Amino acid sequence: MEKSLFEQMGGTYTQVGDYLLPNLTIPEEEQKPIVIWGQRHARYLKQNHKVLYMNLLTSGKLNNYLSDIDKQAEDMFIRLVKEMAKKQGVTERLKAADQMAWVGKMNTIRNAAMEVVNKKLIFV
Repeated sequence: MEKSLFEQMGGTYTQVGDYLLPNLTIPEEEQKPIVIWGQRHARYLKQNHKVLYMNLLTSGKLNNYLSDIDKQAEDMFIRLVKEMAKKQGVTERLKAADQMAWVGKMNTIRNAAMEVVNKKLIFV
């Protein structure tokens, strides 16, 4: 019997009952930590862009891709929070004088920055 293209390329099969199933594995990739932004983007891809998600997963590039998105999003978030706080005059002096006002303003700034990051990087 002539070898299949899969066998010619070094692939092997395992017999399960009457069937020969190919021995397929996902390529190993370096595991980098994926925090909240990368997890959100992964969930979004899984639900809305299944083909892209599966292509990244089966090619072994998903972890690196999500790690990069995570880093970009975190950097953007921190930069936006600093810029917005500076523009709105939210300083350490305000924090010392009126902590509740400072917390309220910082929460508003963080929420606004989170919306921007979600719109520009995560849910794209």
